[in-house]
Amino acid sequence: MNNPDPDSGPAASGPLTRRVGSDLILRVGSSLVLIPVALGAAWWGGWPAYLLVGVVAVLFFLEWALVVGSSDALFTGDPRVLAPAAFVAASVIITGQISPFSGIILTLLAGVVGASIGRSPWLGGGAFYAALFGVALTAIRRDPVDGLSAIVVLLVAVWAADSCAYFAGRLIGGPKLWPRVSPKKTWSGAIGGLVGGVGFALLAAFLLGVRPSVGLVMLLIVLVLVSQAGDLAESALKRRFGRKDSSSIIPGHGGVLDRVDGLAAAGVVAFLVGWAHQGAEAIGGGILSW
Repeated sequence: MNNPDPDSGPAASGPLTRRVGSDLILRVGSSLVLIPVALGAAWWGGWPAYLLVGVVAVLFFLEWALVVGSSDALFTGDPRVLAPAAFVAASVIITGQISPFSGIILTLLAGVVGASIGRSPWLGGGAFYAALFGVALTAIRRDPVDGLSAIVVLLVAVWAADSCAYFAGRLIGGPKLWPRVSPKKTWSGAIGGLVGGVGFALLAAFLLGVRPSVGLVMLLIVLVLVSQAGDLAESALKRRFGRKDSSSIIPGHGGVLDRVDGLAAAGVVAFLVGWAHQGAEAIGGGILSW
């Protein structure tokens, strides 16, 4: 007599549960902790926001060093990693306390120090990217008029895109987006993420009193697409170096790098667009006002 198929019949948990995946509870639990912390720091601004961004940017870089083989442990005492990490942290602090111009200078130095002391262009590139990510979020929030609204809209766009892509991909399935790099990602997930990310970000903007415009919609489309590209780029980086996750520091999500890869890419683009649109002291307004 054949044993029953564990994935069929009453004993199975049902098609919805099977498709969503066993890590959903961990993902939701982690998100219920991380999202209020991030939004609380964003609302408070100042040192709480800069401190959180600095910690995230440094962890981003430490995990990058681990992925590319420049470090054997996430929390290492290797000066080749700690020296550029110090410049990553300093770039965030200087941006918040002085100006984005000063932060960009330290961002460049972070890349140079990482490449020279670490003797690795991958380590230097990671230090530059992590510092630029930290500078971007800090400079956006630093805008005294529109900084809070801009950072919340950005966070909602990226988080909603990620969540909607996850559920659309699991529930709809279909052709793979780029199976060689990320076997689980589908076109249905990418489209669901784009629609959900833009839709929820527009809702957040409306609730925050931001006047909707065609320019804002177009920018949100770009930012969501860039966040998805950042996610794929991080998957390609891990695949190149034979890593599954950047670390296991966040249950259900892997590492900080796994969690904020899309936010880093979208944040940098939003920062550059806002700066080009309304200047270094009004980057938030440059993102929202069109």
